[in-house]
Amino acid sequence: MGNSKIIWHKVLTNKNDLPEGRVKTVTANHKGICLTHFKGKFSALDNKCPHQGGPLGEGSIENGLLRCPWHGWDFDPCTGIAPGGFDDGIETFPVKEEGDSIFVGVREEEKHQTTVSDIMVETMINWGVSKVFGMVGHSNLGFADAMKRQEEKGNLNFYGIRHEGAAAFAASAYGKLTGKPAACFSIAGPGATNMYTGMWDAKVDRAPLLAITGQVKTQVIGTGNFQEVDLVQGFNTVAAFNHRVQKDSQHSELMSLAIKHAILKRDVSHLTFPDEVQEEKVNPNTKAQSPLNRITSLDIAPPIEAVNKAVSLIKKSKRPIIIMGHGAREHKKAVVEFAESLNAVVVTTFKGKGLISDNHPLGGGVLGRSGTPIASWFMNESDLLIVFGASFSNHTGITPKKPIIQIDFDPLVLSKFHQVEVAVWGEISRTLAIFNKDLKGNINTLDQREENANRWKIWKAEKTKRLLEVSDKGISSIAVFEAMNKYTPENAVMCVDVGNNAYSFGRYFEPINQDFLMSGYLGSIGFALPAAMGAWAAVGNSRPVIAVAGDGGVCQYLAEITTLVKYNMPVKLIILNNNELGKISKEQRAGEFDVWKTSLSNPNFSEFAKSCGAWSKRVENQNELEVALKELFEQSKPGVLEIITDVNLI
Repeated sequence: MGNSKIIWHKVLTNKNDLPEGRVKTVTANHKGICLTHFKGKFSALDNKCPHQGGPLGEGSIENGLLRCPWHGWDFDPCTGIAPGGFDDGIETFPVKEEGDSIFVGVREEEKHQTTVSDIMVETMINWGVSKVFGMVGHSNLGFADAMKRQEEKGNLNFYGIRHEGAAAFAASAYGKLTGKPAACFSIAGPGATNMYTGMWDAKVDRAPLLAITGQVKTQVIGTGNFQEVDLVQGFNTVAAFNHRVQKDSQHSELMSLAIKHAILKRDVSHLTFPDEVQEEKVNPNTKAQSPLNRITSLDIAPPIEAVNKAVSLIKKSKRPIIIMGHGAREHKKAVVEFAESLNAVVVTTFKGKGLISDNHPLGGGVLGRSGTPIASWFMNESDLLIVFGASFSNHTGITPKKPIIQIDFDPLVLSKFHQVEVAVWGEISRTLAIFNKDLKGNINTLDQREENANRWKIWKAEKTKRLLEVSDKGISSIAVFEAMNKYTPENAVMCVDVGNNAYSFGRYFEPINQDFLMSGYLGSIGFALPAAMGAWAAVGNSRPVIAVAGDGGVCQYLAEITTLVKYNMPVKLIILNNNELGKISKEQRAGEFDVWKTSLSNPNFSEFAKSCGAWSKRVENQNELEVALKELFEQSKPGVLEIITDVNLI
């Protein structure tokens, strides 16, 4: 042990815990030790077999020799010497007994030397990525250790999830809500591939996301090693920035570029770290990078020609309406003020739900399959559509038969599916400031407020009629969301799953000032619960976070209720349980197929949640619904409300 100071560590309080002829794994500070008890003597050996690193403390003493549990190699249990004159023996450590206790002496740990992972984690944090969702495992331990050091300093929050798919959905939801990337984190192989769906969700919904994966050691890549998957090749279609980190990479620059791509392109970036690279030491003078002067302002003004065409159309219009998509989220105040100046009704896409309150005199609700008849009526009666930050999906159904002005900060989105009358490329608020200046004193539109109020009266009367539809099989979805209209906190962040629950939510829930997150273009079932974890990581306890899911969706990541409890995330999960994949049954009937394999066998979700440590309640009768919702929202800890619903009353 040379001149290094020996530090003694108690590894057994009672030496009788290790009987004669047995071995045990213990830890002395961070050092793994194989403690043996043989011929009345306690001995301490390095726990790693010199061949493949097998844990010798999990082995056994056979015929007087310590046998490696992985491949059967033998060593003297006291000296660590291999029999037969081989030179692959094991390092030993001094042992002393004090009373009934056993102590092992190991060299004083050297001061931590900065690693590749340290530099890259610090760079990541400097760029604002401080929330990480993932699972620590054998091929990402070096990077995990670097994150641990930063979390101890208060610079990072790591949330250990139960399935890597949930980690990617959580990071995707964080990006959708904030416009900034969070990270998802996994081991090589199956851990990484589990994140694939959530990464695609972020990509198609234009949410920034950073994926970090471990990888097998470089020396065995290409040999078919255990859990070896070519992740760079595998993620080539989903990640806009996609690289393997090497020992001689420009490490801080690589992390900076990954995050810069994610932010500016609103896309997925992926870095994979071979096992040995993670703990590679760097020059002491190596510094982490920051975003200082690395990102330019995105306050882009539109071309004059496009502005002139748009303003000319608006001046001629009598009945314009405004359609606001998720891409206008950061500019909703400016868009609503513009609508007020035009006296124009504002409708939203489903992804843009809540960008204007349904209580606003010009709020027309959601357009499309998940929407209200109010929105479609105003679109049909309009003479001009002014569209902000929408993608023109089939689900929304923006008609191409009306003159369209489309404003977006992404030129590739403009006229993506068909030609529009005026395509305006520019930052939305900057564009509106120019529109307002050029339109001042030249607006000749009709005031649509009274007409909008009348259409809402008609729709509310229709909803009242539908509320009278009852069933002994369960509560109607409209009753659920009418009750939620009364008790849902006005500033909540709401995460919605896929299925009939989502359609009913879009149609019947009337937003005031809530934010909504969903798996839009990918439409991935199971989104709501992990998304709520990502939303909570973004807003903390400053705003309520609510997940709304069907029984089919929530079962995809049901174990994440334990994650809510572990990190005391006071998320409120509302489960509409109809024991069926109701949306699929409906599609089978519409396609004139037999309904097949859509019935579900479910647990009692309330009892399951309670066993996880969450507050929970199950509601089977409509007269219990409002009291239960009120009680749910009063909880200070994670809560689950299971509502038995009728699949035919949506």
